[in-house]
Amino acid sequence: MARIGSIAAFVLLLLALLASAAGAVPDRELTIAVIPKGTTHEFWKSVHAGAVKAAGEGGTRILWKGPAREDARADQIKVVEDFVTRRVDGIVIAPLDDIALVRPLKEAVEEGIPVVIIDSGIRWDGYLAFVATDNFQGGVLAANELGRQVGGKGKVLMLRYVVGSSSTSKREEGFLETMKKSWPDIKVVSSNQYGGATPEGCLKAAENLLTKYEDIDGAFAPCEPISVAFMQALKSTSRKSQVKLVGFDASEVLVAGLESSAIDALVVQDPMAMGDKGVGALLAHLAGKPVDRSIDTGCHVVTRENMKTPEIDRLLHPPLKKYLGNG
Repeated sequence: MARIGSIAAFVLLLLALLASAAGAVPDRELTIAVIPKGTTHEFWKSVHAGAVKAAGEGGTRILWKGPAREDARADQIKVVEDFVTRRVDGIVIAPLDDIALVRPLKEAVEEGIPVVIIDSGIRWDGYLAFVATDNFQGGVLAANELGRQVGGKGKVLMLRYVVGSSSTSKREEGFLETMKKSWPDIKVVSSNQYGGATPEGCLKAAENLLTKYEDIDGAFAPCEPISVAFMQALKSTSRKSQVKLVGFDASEVLVAGLESSAIDALVVQDPMAMGDKGVGALLAHLAGKPVDRSIDTGCHVVTRENMKTPEIDRLLHPPLKKYLGNG
């Protein structure tokens, strides 16, 4: 009997060792830090909801923290460093600068903390997975929609967001390349101005462009704050009847603008999927499961004609209250 007991104990020990080697999730609550580029835009609320969804009912705690402004590189770096000090089990981050965040994220991995990148790329290959929209393709979609909206000819412009933002830079690149290749009768009269990370700066830049270019036929806004700024600027200058506007992302203000014809089309991402799949990839890795290196969360052109379809309605009205409550 003693020998049988010893064999059973050995088998149990062997199974435990095998489970540990396979990376089984420890028998405790996991803490996953999710770090957005900023915390003010509605896009990030959807990312937060997706992260909470992935965490499920229990066993994983989401620590949500990011800078207030999307140009506060030092603040986002400090958030990363603080979470490394707290020894979180993993980090999911949307880096607001593709170079500045490399050092702190490398240090996180060196401390044994796996990193998943979401939304915006980084010039570093030490991450576990990249979960994002194909932002270049988003720019392609925007160019083709604006080309269609202006009838294939005329003058258009684009207002950039902030320097160092990989996601918006890719959209801008896709837009300009497609305009050049596919719409030869459309002239891009301005594409080198930046709005900046504040609503006030974006609005001022949009107003300045509309004042400088009085005969444009269309405009492309590569993100939520630039889209809102152009809507406001076109309204204040009474130019909307002359200018077609294609924006990027969805928020209550932008969806209302689409319904009222203050904006003509939106290229919409799936931010809830980013949060969900970003945290999901990290949890799968911690459980010893294989993880895809690149995960495309998709994007769609939304117009007044298709905005009520079930697929698009889900993107325009994500169930934030279900996962975040009223906060």
